[in-house]
Amino acid sequence: MTREAQRKVAVVTGGTAGVGRAAVRELAGRGYDVAVLARGEAGLEGAAADVRAAGGRALPLTTDVADEEAVRRAADRTEAELGPIDVWVNAAFCGSLAFSWDTGMDEWRRINDVTYFGQVHGTLAALERMRPRDRGVIVNVGSAMAYRSIPLQAPYCAAKHAVKGFTESVMTELAHDKSKVKLCMVQLPGLNTPQFNWNLNKLDRHPMPVPPIFQPELAGRAIAHLAEHPRRNMWVGLSTAYTILGERLAPKFMDLYLGRSGVKSQQTGEDAPRLGPNLFRPGDDAEDQGAHGPFDDQAHARDPLLELSIRRSAALGIAGAAAVLGGAAVAVLSRR
Repeated sequence: MTREAQRKVAVVTGGTAGVGRAAVRELAGRGYDVAVLARGEAGLEGAAADVRAAGGRALPLTTDVADEEAVRRAADRTEAELGPIDVWVNAAFCGSLAFSWDTGMDEWRRINDVTYFGQVHGTLAALERMRPRDRGVIVNVGSAMAYRSIPLQAPYCAAKHAVKGFTESVMTELAHDKSKVKLCMVQLPGLNTPQFNWNLNKLDRHPMPVPPIFQPELAGRAIAHLAEHPRRNMWVGLSTAYTILGERLAPKFMDLYLGRSGVKSQQTGEDAPRLGPNLFRPGDDAEDQGAHGPFDDQAHARDPLLELSIRRSAALGIAGAAAVLGGAAVAVLSRR
């Protein structure tokens, strides 16, 4: 079978749950074979079954992305068993809901080892293989919190800021080399994922995403779109847009607003699963948790910003044509 006739190969870190799981399903549905890198055995089996159900080859690999050598070994196995990697998605992370002064330094380090250094390890492992071929796409999963930090998530916010800085630096290095490898970011809003059942939680009430809440399939669509139509950065969720723009326009106001509302908005009195923190052990080792969390009744399945972003080329074309026609009409009228 020629390379052109083969299904493309994708790697998704953190591919057993939430955004990563949604990305695995979306990529498999678009014709990719998928290597899934995560720690939970039940989650790995479930994600692999999703890929196979879509007609693809699955390679579930037990991997802690905080371990650089483990990530490299996983990349080697992927290329040996599935073929050259076309797309690498860095979606793995862990987080917390606690005041910074109540977070132990071992917890700070672990969140950053997974959420930040996990993306560094994945990006460099992908580049090691893609740069000699001068092709491939890497998608680093970010957050609105890469631009605007919020209370109770200081380690996660710091890690996402670091991911953004790291990614932008590597983008400039690829540009210097005139490389055809594409490095992309996607910035996400609050999503209905199992994260909130296994976050490190040091408050009495159950964690929840900052509203408005969106379904993880929107993020999966965005990631798959970037894999096939790479661009520098993509925002999902209108709340991501107004969070980032609000930080640019009125950062002090955002400090005061989040100080007043941000703690309460991340907690719910609803009775939801409490699986214990997944920092040092996987939350889906014994039972597959899938893509969704406990907030289906509040989560939006559609996002106008994503639809507009995916159709950006068509929208720009229509706007350009309208401008040309408008200019022509003005020119005709001015000659009368």
